[in-house]
Amino acid sequence: MTLRSTVDFLLHDWLQVSTLSQRERFADHSRDTFDAVLDTCERIARDKFAPFNRTVDIEEPQFDGEQVVLPQATYDAREAYAASGMLSAAQDYDIGGMQLPYTVESAANAFFACASVSIGAGMLTVGNANLLMAHGTEKQKEVFALREFAGDWAGTMCLSEPQAGSSLSDIATRAMPDGDAFEADPLGPRYRLKGNKMWISTGDHELTENIVHLVLAKIPGPDGKTIPGVKGISLFVVPKKLVDAQGAMTGERNDVALAGLNHKCGWRGTVNTLLNFGEGKYPVRGAGLDGKGAGAIGYLVGKPGEGLRCMFHMMNEARIGVGMAATMLGLAGYYASLDYAKTRPQGRPMTSAGKDAASPQARIIEHADVKRMLLAQKSYGEGALALELYCARLVDEQHTGDAESANQARLLLEVLTPIAKSWPSEWCLEANSLAIQIHGGYGYTRDYPVEQYWRDNRLNMIHEGTHGIQALDLLGRKVLMEEGKGLWLLADRINVTVQKALDADNAHENVARTEHAHALAQALQRVGRATKMAWSSGVPNEALANAVPYMQAFGHTVLAWMWLEVALASEGEGAANAGRRAAAQFFFHYELPKIGAWLNVVESRDMTCAQLSEDAF
Repeated sequence: MTLRSTVDFLLHDWLQVSTLSQRERFADHSRDTFDAVLDTCERIARDKFAPFNRTVDIEEPQFDGEQVVLPQATYDAREAYAASGMLSAAQDYDIGGMQLPYTVESAANAFFACASVSIGAGMLTVGNANLLMAHGTEKQKEVFALREFAGDWAGTMCLSEPQAGSSLSDIATRAMPDGDAFEADPLGPRYRLKGNKMWISTGDHELTENIVHLVLAKIPGPDGKTIPGVKGISLFVVPKKLVDAQGAMTGERNDVALAGLNHKCGWRGTVNTLLNFGEGKYPVRGAGLDGKGAGAIGYLVGKPGEGLRCMFHMMNEARIGVGMAATMLGLAGYYASLDYAKTRPQGRPMTSAGKDAASPQARIIEHADVKRMLLAQKSYGEGALALELYCARLVDEQHTGDAESANQARLLLEVLTPIAKSWPSEWCLEANSLAIQIHGGYGYTRDYPVEQYWRDNRLNMIHEGTHGIQALDLLGRKVLMEEGKGLWLLADRINVTVQKALDADNAHENVARTEHAHALAQALQRVGRATKMAWSSGVPNEALANAVPYMQAFGHTVLAWMWLEVALASEGEGAANAGRRAAAQFFFHYELPKIGAWLNVVESRDMTCAQLSEDAF
C-alpha cells in the first residue's frame, strides 16, 4: 500500500469525489483533471521536498542580524509549490485559480506534508488570503490576497504574545488611529500598532518579496482604556514592507522587527519568530506614536471589535491543516517502520517444541507484537486521513451544496473541527512512537527518519490551540451550540452508517461487520449519555473538569465511524481491501473499548484533578 493508492481509494471508492463535477463550479473537472493534480503534487513532493527533509531539520533557520538564512532546498521547494498553482487551487478562475474541490486540494497537499512537513507548503499563506477574501475590503483582496495566491507574497497569523499565550483576551498589542485622516486610506482605516507577537511561523524570511501579517490588537477608547476580554480585539493587515494603493512596493520597511528565532524540537525547517511591532527600529511615515515614526502601520480588517470572529476563519482552516500534518507524519512513520519490519531479521518463531536456534532468523514483521504495532499505526494514520478528507468534503458541501445541505455541512464541521485537529495530533503521535519502537535501538538515532517524525509531530498537540483548548471548545461550545443541533446531526449520520452495515447484503454472514455496527451504536449512545451527565449539574467547572477524556472518547467514536464507513467500501477482493478491513477490526477490538474508562470520569464529574490543592503536588 502507498499513500497514493490510499488517497485514490478514499477519494473515489469511498467519497465519490468525481460526482462533484456535476456541480456548476466544478463542471470543467473530471477524474482525469483530479488525477493530474495529484500526479503533479506527488512528483513535486517526491523531487523537491522528501530528499531534503533531513537537510532542513539539521540546517535550521539562522538570523544573521539583517535577515533570516535558509537552506537553498527551502527556496527551491517553495518555488516549485508556488509554480504548481496550488496556492490558489480552490479559487475562482477569474483570479487565477483552478476551482478545484477543496477535497482534492486537501488530498494533493497531503503529499507535501508526508514528504516534509517542516519545509511547509503554504498553509498559512492560503489561510491568510482566504480570510481576506471573506472579511477584507475589495482593495485588501486585490492588493494583499491576490498576491498571496499568486505566490509573490507570503502570509502569517499573529495571535499569541509572550505574556498571554493562548489567552487571547489578555493580549497587550495596541492599535492607535494614524492621524486625522486615518479612515480615508484606500487600503482600509489606518492604525499604528505596538506590541509583541510570539510563535509566529514564517514570521520573517526572504522567500518572497513581502510578508502579509494578520495581527490581533486592541483599540483603546477615548479614555485610553480597552474593552476587556475578546470583544475588544480587532484585526489588522500589517505588511512587512509598505505598498501603495495599487500594491506596488514603496521601498519603505514597516516598523516590524524580528526580535529572535524560536528553536523548536520539531518543524525545525519552518522559521518561527518573536516579532516586535511598532518599537521604532524601522521608523516610517510621519510622526507615528512617538513623533519619530514609531508604530507599525496596519489596516483594519472588518469592524472594530470583531477581530477574533474574522481570525477564526483562518484559525479553523489552520486547525484542519494541523490535523492533516499530524496525520501525514503518522503515515510517514508507518511507511518507514513497515519497510524496516519487512527487511529486519531478528528472533525465531516459537513452535510447540520451543525455538530452534539453528533455524533462520525471522523478519520482525512475522512477530505478532510487531504486527500489532503496525496495525495500530495503520488504523491511526489511515483512519485520520479518512476523517480529514471527510471534513474537506464537508467544506465543498458547505460552499456548493443546496441550502439545507450547506447548513448541515456547516454544523458538522463545527462539531468535527476540534476532533480533526486534536485526534491525529494525539494518536498519530502515538503512531510515530510505535514506529520508533519497531526500529528498536535504531529508532531513536538519526540514522533513520522516525525520530524526526516524532519530534515534528509532538508540536501538533500545541499548534493552533492546545489539546485542552480543543476539548473545552468541543464540550463547552460545539456540542451545545444551536441547542445541540450539530451533535444530533452527527449522531444521525453515524446511525445511517450503522444501519447501512446491518442492512447490507449478506450482513448476517459478515459477523465482523455486524459486531462493529453494534459496537459503534453503543459507543454513540455512551457519548450521548456522558454529554448529558457532564452538564446535568449545570456547573461549568464540573462539566468541563474532564473535557479531554470526553474529547478522547468522542474522537475514538468518530474514528470508529470512519473505519466502519471505510470497511463498507472495502468489501472487494485484494490485499489492500483485506488490509483496510483488518485495520477496522483492530480499531474496534483494541481502541474503541477504551472509551469506557474515559467516559466514566466524565459521567461522574470526577473532580480529582480539579480540586487537588497545588500544595499536594
